[in-house]
Amino acid sequence: MLARQNRLIKADDFRSTMRLGRKIGSENLVTYIKLEENQPHTRFGFVVAKTVGGAVKRNLVKRRMREISRELLGENASGLTVVVRALPGAAQISWAQLREELIASVQTGVKKAR
Repeated sequence: MLARQNRLIKADDFRSTMRLGRKIGSENLVTYIKLEENQPHTRFGFVVAKTVGGAVKRNLVKRRMREISRELLGENASGLTVVVRALPGAAQISWAQLREELIASVQTGVKKAR
């Protein structure tokens, strides 16, 4: 589990990040990144719809993305808000592929957001 200060909780935060943030698409993920100067922590939120699979597969994808985002917390500056939306193929790919895809999309998004 991510620390509370590193999680997106409010629906308005998800909506504003998805509406105003930079969008980075990849094969199995869509990542939205917004730079917020007044935010002291990097925050992550995850959207995994029923199109990804049943509850077991959706939870597996969310757990994997949370663990990868925990790795990314140390690498990125504070003030980022990241929303990751999993596409249906995310449940079928391996841990390494998901990790590579998420890290690449966040790094690309950080460059675009600045």
